[in-house]
Amino acid sequence: MAELTYEVEKTCPVCEGAVMVTKVRSRLTMVKQDTDFCTYYQGINPYYYYVWVCPHCGFAAPETEFGGFVHDKVRKFLAGKKVNINFSGVRTREQAFNTYRLGIFYGEMAGIQASKLATLYLRLAWLYREGEQAEDEQAALAKAAEQFEKAMIYERFPIGGMSEVQLMYLLGELFRRTDKLDEALLFYNRVVSNPQAKMEKKILEMARDAWQDTRDLKKHQAASVE
Repeated sequence: MAELTYEVEKTCPVCEGAVMVTKVRSRLTMVKQDTDFCTYYQGINPYYYYVWVCPHCGFAAPETEFGGFVHDKVRKFLAGKKVNINFSGVRTREQAFNTYRLGIFYGEMAGIQASKLATLYLRLAWLYREGEQAEDEQAALAKAAEQFEKAMIYERFPIGGMSEVQLMYLLGELFRRTDKLDEALLFYNRVVSNPQAKMEKKILEMARDAWQDTRDLKKHQAASVE
């Protein structure tokens, strides 16, 4: 594990205290990937370390947001607060859960972009999946879908590092995994009918396969009710 991570000292943008954060080295060996882009790596789960947390005031945010602007609501909420938490070093899954919950809490307070909030919910769902916590996973996936739909309306592409085709496919997957099959079919259809999808053949093929599987599942569910 040690050779896959390293620690760096950062400054908390809220209380200006020193924060030791654990970063994951970029050269990881991928083992497999789920249809909603959850990726598994050899020897480590980098999603555990996505959110940084200040051990002094408790502020939490993803690496890309940690050193930037902090909303006045967050500053006022944390003003004078002292906590005693330490998420540096190797994290357990439960610790990782807590970092995401904190990141989402402050993200919602600050009104961050929907795509950034969606990413937090999606990665939290992946951690729940790893822990076989199906009900929690479903709830987080539903929140991710809700926020990604908002992002499609209000944000410019690329959104969350994804093209329009990739995000429409992902939304199809999130709806399928939360048993909203009509919505899933709608987004798969939007991928298949999008001229740009021809430039992303792998996504196009995945959308076609998922569309057929979802149609079959819907028919099976209808037949079981009769």
